[in-house]
Amino acid sequence: MLQPITVRTVKSYQQHDESESVNLIKVEDEISATFEMLKVLHQYNSSNAWTLLIAPDHVPSKALLDSCSIDTSKLLVIRQKHLVNLEYVLNSALHNGNFAAIITWTDIVSEQQLVNLSLNLNKRSAKLFCFTKKTSTASISLTQ
Repeated sequence: MLQPITVRTVKSYQQHDESESVNLIKVEDEISATFEMLKVLHQYNSSNAWTLLIAPDHVPSKALLDSCSIDTSKLLVIRQKHLVNLEYVLNSALHNGNFAAIITWTDIVSEQQLVNLSLNLNKRSAKLFCFTKKTSTASISLTQ
């Protein structure tokens, strides 16, 4: 069965599609990525599960998150430079039931890793949001 990855060009008024497990969010710059990340964090902040943010160095500060009413006690931030085995961390977070959402960037996760993560969509308990500036990701499709 063919499972497409959802690719969206994001505008501030768009809502996230709850039916997809893997969401590639096409952003134009760091500022739009920050705004969209805040929207995802707000969306999952009221759930009882954690949100995992696998972040590059330019991720917003705790002060910005606090000023936007993000409960940082439900947010686990792992910097890219501290990861030893990215695929293991992503697979564990997607399938262990403790996370509502995982947020990352395509300069951290490769397209092949996204394909590998998406092969078991029916066993996932969390949603993956991956921010990208690339236009080539629109043609990614997954075989299950």
